[in-house]
Amino acid sequence: MSADPIDGQVLLLTAAKASVSPSRLPELVDDAQALLSQRLAHYRHEFERIHTDEFTEAFLVEWGHWEDLGAELGMSEREIAAVRRAHEEQVLRAGRRTDREDEFETAFEIREAVCIGVESECESDPA
Repeated sequence: MSADPIDGQVLLLTAAKASVSPSRLPELVDDAQALLSQRLAHYRHEFERIHTDEFTEAFLVEWGHWEDLGAELGMSEREIAAVRRAHEEQVLRAGRRTDREDEFETAFEIREAVCIGVESECESDPA
């Protein structure tokens, strides 16, 4: 199981701005994460990784990427927009912490963000 790529505060902020129910957004993000985590190696190979920490890797992808992913997941246009915004807000939050927010905002003019939760290598399996 991978880590959650989107912080709870980011979900709350996004839900306040989105046209989807605040109770629905975490479910949508989880559905996207299930698909994205299966494709992590592909993202590492094909796209620019712009941020990484112990729980998340963030990538810049071509514009329209979320439209394709959302369609694959059966999401409505509003749901796709909400999940896209959640991923962008998560990257911007990381950008504020690393003094790269302006750089990320500029990148979002031509590309989209994808955050994929990853297991911390420090975590141990209790088995």
